[in-house]
Amino acid sequence: MSAPTTRLSARQLLSMTGGLGAERVAYTELAGRIRLLIADGRIPVDTQLPSERELAVLSGRSRTTIAATYQALRDSGHLVSRQGSGSRAILPHLRDVSRRPNHAVNFAGSIPPPVAGLRELIAETTAELPDITTFPGFDLLGNDGLRQAIADRYTARGLPTVRNQIIVTTGGQHAIALTAQTLVARSDVALVESPTYPHAYEAYQRAGARMVASPVTTAGWDIPHLIATIQRSRPVVAYLIPDFHNPTGASMGPDDRARVAAAARAAGTTLVIDEATVDLSIDRAWDDGPFARHATGHPGTGGSGIITLGSLSKSIWSGLRVGWIRADEAVIRRLVQARPAGDLGTPPIEQLIAERVVRELDELVLDRQRMLREHRFALHEALRRRLPQWTMPWPDGGLSMWVQLDRPGSSALTSICQARGMSLIAGPKFSIDGSLERFLRIPFTSRVEDLDAGIAMLAEAWESLSGGKAAGSGAAAGVRQPASAL
Repeated sequence: MSAPTTRLSARQLLSMTGGLGAERVAYTELAGRIRLLIADGRIPVDTQLPSERELAVLSGRSRTTIAATYQALRDSGHLVSRQGSGSRAILPHLRDVSRRPNHAVNFAGSIPPPVAGLRELIAETTAELPDITTFPGFDLLGNDGLRQAIADRYTARGLPTVRNQIIVTTGGQHAIALTAQTLVARSDVALVESPTYPHAYEAYQRAGARMVASPVTTAGWDIPHLIATIQRSRPVVAYLIPDFHNPTGASMGPDDRARVAAAARAAGTTLVIDEATVDLSIDRAWDDGPFARHATGHPGTGGSGIITLGSLSKSIWSGLRVGWIRADEAVIRRLVQARPAGDLGTPPIEQLIAERVVRELDELVLDRQRMLREHRFALHEALRRRLPQWTMPWPDGGLSMWVQLDRPGSSALTSICQARGMSLIAGPKFSIDGSLERFLRIPFTSRVEDLDAGIAMLAEAWESLSGGKAAGSGAAAGVRQPASAL
């Protein structure tokens, strides 16, 4: 069953279009403003516009003026009208495009394939399984072996950790949601980056938090702004992705981490550090270890006041739904007490596999890093050839590029691409205020041939939206060229 069509009332539409000039030019002004609203995605495709009669009455314009407005929109391909069904917003060139239930190209999710060697590891682990029924069916904390393996890895990376500082979750998203549910009360302030991982700020909003944001770009964080925002708003929590940030790919330097940790400690803010992408270095020249090393901690444990989230879904396989939270033992106890409201534990078989994976993680991620290096180059070359007017970064890790368009239009481009068989997420989805229309996250996790086909489709869609020919091939001022190809 198809989703019901959203209807826009005359009052809502006029609040978006603003006042109009003289009657003789009103219809061209109104049509132009509605076209812009549709192109920018502020009036989504398939939205039903108010009837001509309703709009004429509320606007105080003649029925003739409103009829001319709608006809102009139909002529430009921004409106489809059917007897008995009203008038719906549409983008040009889409009226004859059939909507396909399955997307041929997926640029919406940064979902890499399983790493090489995982299948064999799973087979070995399951072949050697102990009597799995001896494990508790309800496991709120996680099995001892996996928690110890995770703790050992933190210790090896420079952050002394004991098993009791770890709780195992059903993936990284569950770790975010459980942390938000436990730490945030309604009307508490929560700080996030802008842009950021959308499902993270959604988890804090669902917990009732009042959101504030601090900017991050492909060049990094505005550290003075971030520190000033922490000092001014004194958020209960601040959610940050300091390693290969999603979606920009930026990494926060060691000195800046220390400054942010000190500011949070002084403000009484708990830092929630998402390290789901920490193992996805491609060619970053440095590694500062876990962010929580910069906290003033208790002897022998460290990281007091900082909560660290981890996951295997990005580095190993999205189907291995195992994540974790590292925190002070008192915080772990609070998380365990809050957990039954959402779930009753991580399945034991996945935990046994995850223990083997964590202990062999350094070897397993080598395959992931090789793949990302190859695919980053392929995506960059496809963008350079077909859309050189866009500004594309050269991230040294992560799963995607945060591309800047040559003009606002991310939402409109997403609508066109979805109708043509490509899944895509517009830039505003990564912000809490609907901004970032000039940006688009493009993952480089698909097969190389799919990356090239997807960028070809993007270029065609952008040309149709722009109403003119895309810029020619070759390097452009907006393209940051890599120091080396691979």
